[in-house]
Amino acid sequence: MAQERAGHDPERTAGVQLARLLRRWWEEADGPPGCTRPTQQALAARLGVDQTTLSRYLNPKHLSTAPPRVVEALHTQLRAPAAELEQARALYRAALRENGRQRAADGGGEHLAPTGAADGSDETPAPDATPGTAAHGTDGRGTSGRLRSRWLRPVLVAAAMVLAFTAGVVVHERFSAKDRTADGAAGAASASETPYEWPLLRRGEEDQFTRARALQYLLNAQGYKVQADGFFREDTQDAVMDFQRRSDLPADGKVGRLTWPELVKGVGPGSGTFEVRAVQELLNNVGQGGTAVSGRFTAETAEDVRFFQRTHGLSVTGRVDVDTWLALLVKQLPPVKTPDYQGATRSLPSASE
Repeated sequence: MAQERAGHDPERTAGVQLARLLRRWWEEADGPPGCTRPTQQALAARLGVDQTTLSRYLNPKHLSTAPPRVVEALHTQLRAPAAELEQARALYRAALRENGRQRAADGGGEHLAPTGAADGSDETPAPDATPGTAAHGTDGRGTSGRLRSRWLRPVLVAAAMVLAFTAGVVVHERFSAKDRTADGAAGAASASETPYEWPLLRRGEEDQFTRARALQYLLNAQGYKVQADGFFREDTQDAVMDFQRRSDLPADGKVGRLTWPELVKGVGPGSGTFEVRAVQELLNNVGQGGTAVSGRFTAETAEDVRFFQRTHGLSVTGRVDVDTWLALLVKQLPPVKTPDYQGATRSLPSASE
């Protein structure tokens, strides 16, 4: 093994130390009172990775280096000591450097710098050149290298022009999306420069899960009496229509780009129970680790908000503004398991309800 030949102890590599640190976070997660260590299966579902991959991240004997997103999500999910997050990040960076040296020791690869020509010129030998053969030998490979350099430049110029054109199209689409006005079309948010679009919710028989529960909590925060069960039924529609009339919006009972911005409000320490529950429900279902749905905006909730904002290019404030609401609603994942309110003793609503 290259590491052993190079004089390194495999047990002390940064990758192994990172795996041990992450495993300790997991093993000690049930230490504080009131905390229960999640199973690796449940933890993997929250992180958006498969269980086998997570097991390798936590196993120094069968090592796979966890990327920064997973490291930060594990730190948040397992409530690890705050000071150890930067330690984990440093170990990840060191592991990357070690991996680069390992590839070099094993004979190179696509990340190694090309070897110069044997005659001292700055041209690179052809890929099929025999080791030790001069770049300008009688087989014509040196000439081939010069020919490649002649047509490579116009190809690169053409590729750069295509990339510039594509970037212009993306920027145009991003800003022109603000001009859409129909609520029912779930248009882009006019109050934000994020490229997200407000999701459209409307009355239906199907369970609309976390988004609908967040909507129902927000309606309750406005004084309505709506059951937060994820089903957009007549009571939810009636509350939406009344709110729209009070807000001088088209009273169509649909919640889209016009209604959401009026319904959401800034949430932080001291906010009401219903709006905090709405935030916590959404945070709990974006794949970054569990968030307790308590109705109290705790320090842990604020840290979960900051992590979400940091990983989605938002202003990291720890408070939920309109941009954060929009991103949370867009980034919702399918439910990992059957919600509690769909227990065996409860029947699904009928169309007449």
